[in-house]
Amino acid sequence: MKKLFTICLFFSCSLAIAQVQFKSGKNGFTNFLTQNTIYPQFSKDNCIQGTVNISFKLNAQGKVYFSKVNKGILSDLDQEALRLIRMSSGKWQVPAGYDTTVSIVAPVNFKLQGYNCEGKSNEAVQEAIRNYQAEEALTNSVINFYKNIDQAKPGQEVQIIAIKNQLGIDDEYLEDRVQMGLKKIKQGDKQGACEDFVFVKYMGSKIADDYLAKYCK
Repeated sequence: MKKLFTICLFFSCSLAIAQVQFKSGKNGFTNFLTQNTIYPQFSKDNCIQGTVNISFKLNAQGKVYFSKVNKGILSDLDQEALRLIRMSSGKWQVPAGYDTTVSIVAPVNFKLQGYNCEGKSNEAVQEAIRNYQAEEALTNSVINFYKNIDQAKPGQEVQIIAIKNQLGIDDEYLEDRVQMGLKKIKQGDKQGACEDFVFVKYMGSKIADDYLAKYCK
């Protein structure tokens, strides 16, 4: 069976906002999402699906100048939904006199097909979400350590390395993260790519340093 994931978008907006159109036509935004979505690995592996509600605002040129998560699922899906909205900047056509202070709410629905998710229980999915959230706190402790490594106490890095091993953050994982960043570069999403490269840096690795110097000045 072919493995697929689909991203659906529906607008919740006033009549004035409804006049906003994606420049490539009626199904343009749906196609844009399908072509550009990078389904987060953890959520894909654990069959985490659902809807992320994103609120965003457009300026008179159709560029996204503000976006936030109104209702999320898990930070990896939330951030991917935000990234997609950010990438759509400049691809919108807004009418004359458009009120740029009003928000558009876009529920972005993440759904997996063919990943053996049909038989996965809700309890198992919720357990995976809890595990992710616990690991996220540990990941943040690693990030904070390397951000402030000049203030580290002797022997503290040994503990941080143990946490990284516990989380499975090894050279292979970090290389995959670099490759994900390079894929975003090809999509034109320099900000998203630089976030990946910075993440690798603050995991105590230098393998993304050349890309940081090249793309993230």
